[in-house]
Amino acid sequence: MTHLIAPSLLSANFLNLQNDIEMINASKADWFHIDVMDGTFVPNISFGFPIIKQIKKSAKKPLDVHLMIVHPENYLETFKEAGADCLSVHYEACDHLDRTINQIKKLGMKAGVVLNPHTNVILLEDVITELDFVCLMSVNPGFGGQKFIENTYSKIKALKKMIISKNSKALIEVDGGVDVNNASKLFDAGADILVAGNAVFGSIDPIKTIEVIKGI
Repeated sequence: MTHLIAPSLLSANFLNLQNDIEMINASKADWFHIDVMDGTFVPNISFGFPIIKQIKKSAKKPLDVHLMIVHPENYLETFKEAGADCLSVHYEACDHLDRTINQIKKLGMKAGVVLNPHTNVILLEDVITELDFVCLMSVNPGFGGQKFIENTYSKIKALKKMIISKNSKALIEVDGGVDVNNASKLFDAGADILVAGNAVFGSIDPIKTIEVIKGI
């Protein structure tokens, strides 16, 4: 399978967001990664519905919307209406995970579940066949620019083993601290999708950085 790259707009220039959207459109990136934070589930606040709707107007690639919020099940339809193509919710935020996954899929979006660094992948065993992707946080969620957590490699391998054993088609996404130095090792461990924020938007040549990571 071809590796997918999803630049995280959390690291974009908010004063020139249109320019960064056009840059991603022109690059070899596959998705736009959009982090939605509520200040409760994580200690930060970010994009809301009006911003996502505006991004959707200019984006020529799917919107991968990552919900870092409590009670995500209350907002699934609204995120669909705002333009989300892929919607992921945190395992730690869902009381009725199977129901939420199925609601996302019924709305016509790809359904993903996100695991915090301390959450064991075995907890997804009963829903892994229902998922389009699993996002493993390789930093503690809430802020960009954090140091990559090395234990992520073993979690990717364990998750890949589960996916294969359950005959699931779920892809593995990794979010946090991804750059040109660890991308190869992440792909080798079994990752399919890499979310890159500072590595892309902090680069002198973001388009080239995306191309390098995707081509590894």
